[in-house]
Amino acid sequence: MQKTYEKSIDVSVPVSRAYNQWTQFESFPRFMEGVQEVRQLSDTRTHWKTSIAGVEREFEAEIDEQHPDERIAWHSLDNPRQAGVVTFHRIDETSTRVYLQMAFEPEGAAETVGAVTGVVGGRIQGDLERFKDFIESSDHETGAWRGDISPPGQTAL
Repeated sequence: MQKTYEKSIDVSVPVSRAYNQWTQFESFPRFMEGVQEVRQLSDTRTHWKTSIAGVEREFEAEIDEQHPDERIAWHSLDNPRQAGVVTFHRIDETSTRVYLQMAFEPEGAAETVGAVTGVVGGRIQGDLERFKDFIESSDHETGAWRGDISPPGQTAL
C-alpha cells in the first residue's frame, strides 16, 4: 500500500538560501526527526541511517533530478521504498515556499499504522517546520551545491 504525502511551508529566506540549505543533506539530522545520519556518497547518492518508532534502517537514495533554486527529486535504492520531490517557489525577495511531495511504501505493522493514522504526514510536516526554524534562525546556510542533474535521457539546461 503506497501512501503519498504533500506538505509545504513558507520560510522567510530568499529561494537560493532555502535551496542551498536543502542541498546540505548531512545537516538533515539537525531538523528531521528520526534521521540519525546522512552521508553524501557522490553528487547523486546518499546513505541514510534512521530510527523511527524503534525501527532502525540504513538505505541509499539516488538523486534523479536537481536544478538550482527549483527542485530536487530522489528515490530510494532499496527498502524502505520511497520517492519524492522538493520544490522551491519564490514568493518574494525574502520568502520561499518549500513544497514536498513524497511517496512511501510502509513496511511492517508500525509503519502501516503510522501511514493510516496520519503519524507519517505529521512527522513530514514537523520536519518542514523544524527546517523553517533551522534556516530562519541562522545568518546563512551551512553550504551549497549548485550542480544541475537531469533525469536519464535528458540533458541539463
